[in-house]
Amino acid sequence: MGRTPPHPEVSQFDLQQVLEALVDPVRRSVVMQLDAAGEDFACGTFDLPVSKSTATHHFKVLREAGLIRQYYVGTSRMNALRRAEMDEAFPGLLDALAARRAKGG
Repeated sequence: MGRTPPHPEVSQFDLQQVLEALVDPVRRSVVMQLDAAGEDFACGTFDLPVSKSTATHHFKVLREAGLIRQYYVGTSRMNALRRAEMDEAFPGLLDALAARRAKGG
């Protein structure tokens, strides 16, 4: 397995777990930052109002729900939004979040 943490397959995605991950504003912010950028970010590059250890917990919740994929580049843990997989499992969910954020909500 190496240093790459485990990720659920699309068939393992659970709507309840995804919604519980997205209910937290910090985790929603991570997802929306990744979605808006369209590229992967290292954990330390996100604009988050929480400590490093708390951010680590939020990334774990997002990864276990299937919203992000984490991998290493050198010593940096990178985060990628699993947009295509989420759209396959729950069509329109991330679009709805992005639209709400665009309206200021």
